[in-house]
Amino acid sequence: MQDKPNLSAHSAADTYHGPKFLRALSHRNYKLWFIGQGISLIGSWMQAMAQQVLVYDLTGSAAALGLVALLGLIPLIPLSFWGGSIADRLPKRTVLIITQTIMMLEAFILAALVWSGVVQVWHVYVLSFILGAVNAVDVPVRQAFTVEMVEGKEDLTNAIGLNAAMFNLGRALGPALAGILVAATGASMAFFLNGLTFIAVLVCLSLMKNLPTPQAIVVQRTNQLSHIKEGLVYVRGHSIMIVLISLVGVSAFLSMPYNTLMPVFATQVLGESASPVVEFFCSPTTGMFTCQSPEALPLGMLLTIMGVGALAGAFFIAAMPDDARRGRYLTAGNLLFPISLLVFAFSRSFILSLLVMFLTGFSFVCQNALANTLIQLFSPDSMRGRIMGFYTLIFQGMMRLGSMQAGLVSDWIGAPLSVGIGAAISLAYGVFVAIRYPRIRNS
Repeated sequence: MQDKPNLSAHSAADTYHGPKFLRALSHRNYKLWFIGQGISLIGSWMQAMAQQVLVYDLTGSAAALGLVALLGLIPLIPLSFWGGSIADRLPKRTVLIITQTIMMLEAFILAALVWSGVVQVWHVYVLSFILGAVNAVDVPVRQAFTVEMVEGKEDLTNAIGLNAAMFNLGRALGPALAGILVAATGASMAFFLNGLTFIAVLVCLSLMKNLPTPQAIVVQRTNQLSHIKEGLVYVRGHSIMIVLISLVGVSAFLSMPYNTLMPVFATQVLGESASPVVEFFCSPTTGMFTCQSPEALPLGMLLTIMGVGALAGAFFIAAMPDDARRGRYLTAGNLLFPISLLVFAFSRSFILSLLVMFLTGFSFVCQNALANTLIQLFSPDSMRGRIMGFYTLIFQGMMRLGSMQAGLVSDWIGAPLSVGIGAAISLAYGVFVAIRYPRIRNS
């Protein structure tokens, strides 16, 4: 690496004697964030799963599922750079309070549309566009905010691991709750509860104290475009950082779109194998409850077990010792993720698919959380927001483009081949990087 990470900052963990994998929680501000954002993410995953069911019910098209993701890309390209720039210029808490409030309103609007029975697919498209615009600003600010909440880089790896843990705890609980909720009552309640969960993160943000003043406010008054360009020039000048971002980008475009096609797998590919589960819960005579959308149950189970695997991976990363060879685990995750997807793509057993989803979630986190960690560790404090803005553009942009291509290819040759071909190409690139750039696996 060209730059050495600065790990000398004072940390509250100096006097922390609890479990090592929870040491970032010794910082008061991060603890507040973990609580508030953890609650909010459960609601966000409930909405994501319910929205997939809603769009597929309205259209019956895998391409429509991909289009929802693609629409969020349009505002992402300009706004992620701007979001990264303001993360280096403005108080991050203030920016997050604004973005989280807008997300809350979006959830309530979607709930009202579904409740009233007037919802159409174009409503979802418009709201997805708005949510994509807000996320383009929110994500780089949120990523760069972590180092401030833990008062330096010493506990940054642990905090990013715990961020992944809370994200995937939401991924595990949200779809499980939404699967039951949507099956029993329809999608509107999931959207409404998501709106309520934003109150928790807004309260926790307001309770934070002693946050640093952004350096850019004190020492910089540069032109906005020049400020953005400075961050891009820094990334371009560091080849290993470019390779790390490219690993995430290729995976996001070719492997991660499997998530968009999960409703297709749950209903068409694995529907017959999952029928005993649906019968157990939704049978009119022997089921546990009456189901309005029984197809939500196997989908919720697949997403939940994936979230459980991802949660296990997140705690695995959070517990890493300071001298861990993060690059080796990154390489392992980068190879295991597409391999598990290849197995999932051609499985016709619901039970086998559940087991593979656990490995998929675990390896996904090992790949992406460790790439995020290494990028942030080697980012100067004054540029972290802009670098994470570029990271956000590549990660979310390629994921949304990938969702669209996966939806189109799925309508053409079927979901299994769509996922399988993408995973195979992603695996080939991962092998190439592992061989061509040994400095990454040895970092």
